[in-house]
Amino acid sequence: MKLTRIVLVSVVSTVLVTGYAGAAQNPQQVKMKTCNAEANQKALKGDARKTFMQTCLSSAPAAAPANSQQEKMKSCNEEASAKALKGSDRKSFMKTCLSAK
Repeated sequence: MKLTRIVLVSVVSTVLVTGYAGAAQNPQQVKMKTCNAEANQKALKGDARKTFMQTCLSSAPAAAPANSQQEKMKSCNEEASAKALKGSDRKSFMKTCLSAK
């Protein structure tokens, strides 16, 4: 009876752990995994690792870099607004601005 319980607990534990590992990770879990990997790569131990992990986990996630087209669109849009362009003048300006290299 005891052996059956042990086997059953082992099977259930394995299923739960396997299911949990396969589940989608939230951003904090991803960050923890990344920080841990970086700490391992740097071979940090003890207090140095603890300090590094605190700093790494508390830092804001890096913002996704905007692509150059988005940056260009924002810049041209701001410039057109500063020049108070409207209607067809704005459309013409935006077309020229966005096509410029």
